[in-house]
Amino acid sequence: MKKIKLGVNIDHVATIRNARGEKYPDPLRAALLAQKSGADSITIHLREDRRHIKDDDLKKIKNSLIIPLNLEMAPTKEMLNIALKNKPDYVCIVPERRMEVTTEGGLNLTKKKKFLIKAISNLKKKGIRVSLFIEPNLKNIILSKELGADCVELHTGKFCRYFNKKKNINTLFLNIKKSAVLAESLNLEVHAGHGLTYKSTKKISKIKSFSEFNIGHYIISESIFSGLKNIINKFKRIINN
Repeated sequence: MKKIKLGVNIDHVATIRNARGEKYPDPLRAALLAQKSGADSITIHLREDRRHIKDDDLKKIKNSLIIPLNLEMAPTKEMLNIALKNKPDYVCIVPERRMEVTTEGGLNLTKKKKFLIKAISNLKKKGIRVSLFIEPNLKNIILSKELGADCVELHTGKFCRYFNKKKNINTLFLNIKKSAVLAESLNLEVHAGHGLTYKSTKKISKIKSFSEFNIGHYIISESIFSGLKNIINKFKRIINN
């Protein structure tokens, strides 16, 4: 039985730091603690508006980690150049709007097709694994493969919202499952991320095509009460149960 990996997103440690303009809490300290606590990778999203992670955070974390660093980035020339310069282990290309509170959906692969083909090629030449953050449907899976991605991360936000509100999730779950199974059959790594909690992760983890879960906001939130190590360990038990 394959081991499912847990990527820990530490963006919101930086959110708290930036709220007061101080140097604490330090995202690097959080990254190192998550690494020590069993995280399989660290995710950071360097947004265009730098609302949480800053360029200096990227450099410090990249130079200090032993486990892989996953950089989430918008499909722009600026972010592509930053990724090529800093050479994270992984890049996940995500959509981005200035006014959104958090990433609201998956990439429009058709609209960004020309840029993505070039970006994926350039990143892979530098030995960087490339993931595309997409809505879970079969068309997106096929196009991701055609674009040359190594991996897809299925956006679980809508599923999680319905799950938390106890709405009917059958169709959403089936869409995710079909997408994950197709991606795996095309030799794409399959990840899941956005809005995941203990309960929704337990439900999604029943889909055996996933190789990694990327979770941030809930981990950082719960760590206030129970500690980062305990939360990471609990999620690892859930996804590998």
